Order: sequence, then structure tokens, then C-alpha cells
Amino acid sequence: MGNSFTARNNLPGLLVRMAEARGTSVEHRLISAGGASLRQHLNGGKALEAIKTGGFDFVVLQEQSTLPIKSPARMRESVREFDAAIKEAGARTALYLTWARRNAPETQQTLTSAYAGSAVELGATLVPVGMVWERFVATHDEPVLHDKDNSHPALAGSYLAACVFLIALLEHDPVGIDVPVKGLDADTAALLRQSAWDIYESLAAAE
Repeated sequence: MGNSFTARNNLPGLLVRMAEARGTSVEHRLISAGGASLRQHLNGGKALEAIKTGGFDFVVLQEQSTLPIKSPARMRESVREFDAAIKEAGARTALYLTWARRNAPETQQTLTSAYAGSAVELGATLVPVGMVWERFVATHDEPVLHDKDNSHPALAGSYLAACVFLIALLEHDPVGIDVPVKGLDADTAALLRQSAWDIYESLAAAE
């Protein structure tokens, strides 16, 4: 459930292919609208109807990219409403913690606090993409994770996100997965997989 931060570069598809390489079959349904907030998804009705039909292990929620900074209380309210419906349907809530815009890295802490706070409150699974992204860009100039608009993910950014999803949701190590991705050279992909694992492990150890 989200917008272009999830749909761009087919993030769910990248996750599916990596999971298959680890012997796990993943089926997914993406409900996305450009620039949409979770409140808009709630009001639209399609998302809640999909949850009610059931059959999901996880429902991933991705808030509009700057709303957790501008109005964390509004985000938490929307997440609570979704979480109630998700639990009623027998699934688990996962929160896709996104990244700061390239020209505003100082906002990452606010994003992280909003998502992590909801995760703790509701017992949801946190997928800390933004936290991994922050540490990666602090030590690597290449590959660039942001697209040219300094907001959306470049392919490398979506691939790094997929690696974090693989670890957080499926508990698989992405290191060594050799599934070619058009537009991403093998060495870059290997760097992103190793970095995702190393950074995730360091974050987990710091908890």
C-alpha cells in the first residue's frame, strides 16, 4: 500500500526474484497511486476491501514521503486504522520506512521516529529502508540511490530497498544472490546486497 516510492522500478518484483533465489515463493498485490497518503488509501476504500478479502501474510504500508515529517500524528492515526483491519484479517502489518530527500538528509531522523514509533506501538514489523539508505550514502558516493529529482529512488535505491525487505520480512540474507537486473551491473548489485546485510546487522545489534 503506497505510492511511487513502492511502485518505481517495480520494487515488489525485485523482492520476488530475490526471494525465489532463496527458495521462497512470494505472491504480492500492489495498491499504489501517485503521491498518495495512507489516509487517501483509507478513504478510497480499495485498500481496505483488499485486506478484508484476506490471504495475506503481511500488508506493507508506505506513507507519503514527507507526511511523517509534516504531520507524524496524522500518519500514526492512519497506520492505527489500517493495522486494526489488517489484524482482523489475520495478517501482520509491516511499515516501509522510507528515506529523506537528497537535499534534506536532516529529516531522516523524523521519518525514522514516526515509523519506528508506530511499529513499537502496534507490534508491527519495521522495514528500515531509510535507515539503511542513510548509512549507505554516508559512506558511498556511488551508486547514487536517489533519482534525478532527488526524491524518488533510482534503480540502485529500489534494489537496496528490496534487499532490506528480503531481510526484514523473509529473514533471508541477500549476499550472494546472483539474479541479473537489467540496468544494474553485477558489481554494483553485489555491493548493495552486502551493504544492506552489513548495515541491517549493525542496526539490529544497536537495538
